[in-house]
Amino acid sequence: MSDQPHIHLGSLLRSSTDEAHVDGELDHLTYQQGKETQTLRFAEPAPFDINVNALGGDEMYLQGSFEPTLIMECARCLRDVEVPLELTLGTLMRYDPAATEPYLEEAESGEDVLVFGDPNLDLSAYLAETTLLGAPLSVLHDEACKGLCQVCGHDLNEGPCEHSAAVPVEAIDTDLGTPEGSTHARQNPFATLRGLDLPED
Repeated sequence: MSDQPHIHLGSLLRSSTDEAHVDGELDHLTYQQGKETQTLRFAEPAPFDINVNALGGDEMYLQGSFEPTLIMECARCLRDVEVPLELTLGTLMRYDPAATEPYLEEAESGEDVLVFGDPNLDLSAYLAETTLLGAPLSVLHDEACKGLCQVCGHDLNEGPCEHSAAVPVEAIDTDLGTPEGSTHARQNPFATLRGLDLPED
């Protein structure tokens, strides 16, 4: 099992007819976002199978498959939720020795191009971005999930807490989106993810 997926492209840079191939399984992926290291967790070993073909000059084409079962957090109670994905890989590539880290840029055609400078290419960031784009924005471990107590954080799926009876059931002011008589908006569990401030349905 591989810790990080690498593919060696030195021969493709010397020949226009060669092909490079790599396959394996990953139990996680680490990648950089800004200056922070992020980790994608998988519920089981995630198989990947990748081929890169030379197109001539410094251009290549990557294609293949990646099938992770991504572990996400329930949007209401933060329990782990397993999300199986079947991802089809395909992107143009361009070798640029000045590139210190691989990155995606948009070509004139509108397609994304994976630009890289090290022939021993680490595909972690590419696979991580493809996984995040293919994953749902948010998930629930159960459609009837009751979420967490907003006072103490108790998981209400396991039963009520001492604060449950103290929270009054109030009518919703549909114009303002807040409970009548309250100065605080009710928090929609998906609002933060979508960048919105909406009342719950």
